[in-house]
Amino acid sequence: MNRLFLYIRTKHRIGWPDLLVTIIIVGALYAILDMGRSMVVPLSSTNQPVIHLNPIYLPYYAGQSLMRMFIAYALSLAFSLVYGRIAAYHKFAERIMIPALDILQSVPVLGFLSITVTGFLALFPGNLFGAECACIFAIFTSQAWNMTFSFYHSLTIMPNDLKEAADIYRLRPWARFIKLEVPSSMIGLVWNSMMSFGGAWFFLAASESITVLHKNIQLPGIGSYMSKAYLKGDVQAMLYSIATMIIVIVAVDQFVWRPIVAWSQKYKLDVNDSENEPTSWFLQLLRRSEWVQAVLAAIFRPLASLPTKIGRTMARLSIPRRKRMVRLPKQTSWIFLALVVLFGARFTVGAVHQVVQLGWTQILNAFQVGFYTFLRVIAATALGALWAIPVGVVIGLNSRLSRIAQPVVQVAASFPANMVFPFVTMFYVAWHFNLNIGSVLLMMLGTQWYILFNVIAGAMAIPSGLREASSILHLSSLTRWKTLILPAIFPNLITGMITASGGAWNASIVAEATRWKSHTLSASGLGAYIVHATTDGNWAQITLGIAVMSIFVVIVNRILWRPLYRLAETKYRLD
Repeated sequence: MNRLFLYIRTKHRIGWPDLLVTIIIVGALYAILDMGRSMVVPLSSTNQPVIHLNPIYLPYYAGQSLMRMFIAYALSLAFSLVYGRIAAYHKFAERIMIPALDILQSVPVLGFLSITVTGFLALFPGNLFGAECACIFAIFTSQAWNMTFSFYHSLTIMPNDLKEAADIYRLRPWARFIKLEVPSSMIGLVWNSMMSFGGAWFFLAASESITVLHKNIQLPGIGSYMSKAYLKGDVQAMLYSIATMIIVIVAVDQFVWRPIVAWSQKYKLDVNDSENEPTSWFLQLLRRSEWVQAVLAAIFRPLASLPTKIGRTMARLSIPRRKRMVRLPKQTSWIFLALVVLFGARFTVGAVHQVVQLGWTQILNAFQVGFYTFLRVIAATALGALWAIPVGVVIGLNSRLSRIAQPVVQVAASFPANMVFPFVTMFYVAWHFNLNIGSVLLMMLGTQWYILFNVIAGAMAIPSGLREASSILHLSSLTRWKTLILPAIFPNLITGMITASGGAWNASIVAEATRWKSHTLSASGLGAYIVHATTDGNWAQITLGIAVMSIFVVIVNRILWRPLYRLAETKYRLD
């Protein structure tokens, strides 16, 4: 606080950066408080939010959606840091947590909504906050898994010399976390955060316009606006929503992601400085504002040192009882694991009982349509990789191009592909195109960006020394790709492919069942199966669909992705 008090007491001339930043911050805080009040209004069967298609409401709807997105992102980031670290450093936990993460990222958003919306509404009866919590949780499920995979994988491939340096300096767990683990994974985490945040727009309509188990709640937001315009076939309102979405995405890129990307460059594992690092006008503005620097120093420095102080205090208090407390963590872990197993067994028994009542014919049919969706997932992932790998490498290796392409890629990736679905559906209807094939394109629109962002992050992390060595040796393009580029980006590429395939499974719920006005198109697949079951409120079919999808994902991960992950950890790492 001394720096803040010193800044206030000194006769410092307040410049225009201080005034501009103050206006932005105060305006943002007022908007958050104003929109936050609307999240706790009464809710009943006769008193529900009404979505207006008048474009004058779009700024308010966009603000509501953004607030939900950032709340979900904050929860996702906290989850990723905790979950990823535990999985990376505890081998026994890793055997359970990583397969569970594989399953969770494949469970469609509608599946989570089916399970959680009733519980949240019961937890906050007669209040809109329950539906808001269900919506935020659904957005969380579309963000957290990709970020967690990125952080976990960054920890597993961390160079050994950095780990040895941390051991030599005897860094405590918290110091090791904030000074080594988070900084070393910063580049991949930032790019995957952008991808996760952008991917969440894809499921915003399903999250804000909740139609599940015969409950129909439309929360004020751009997703609900888009959904209502889509159902009514109002092309003009759809175009308004698209224009608003582009403005919102560009604003978020300029005020949030571009400054973070520029700031994160200081964590690159490279001894050489890049000549053309990404820049941000807003980050420069924040750095020129001494008022902001004083406030940040007064707030975040004490927060950063707080865990260390608490740890030292607890260590002093626990010294006399050290011998008794040695076994406590292990016992606690086993107790926690036993509770999880008991809860899982109780849920599994109930789910199996519901599924068995459907009969073997429906069970076999679910596996059959699941195989069709599996083929589409493979096709969408492979086709997305064909263009994302070369384009991502070119962008990642050229800093000047990256500064130009990053906002374009961010806008393209963040723009929800399901906003384009109505126009694609109109084309399919007009030309009588088969959705069994056309759904592959729809799935690609929502998943190919996972591969692109991870490849860009991997290419940017290649040390400039290795790039200069390949130039000095005059390696041919093919040899350079085989000996440098592909091995260097391989860990990030595998992460991108895994999250893209999981995203493709999730996207199947909106790609295999779509409609335009009176025309309904449906593909033969597991996504359409889950959509129909969710709309009908058929718990048994919902459970069966999610279970079949999880089985397919686990089998593919065990046979294909896990061996490739191990290969990336052992052979293709920058040590």
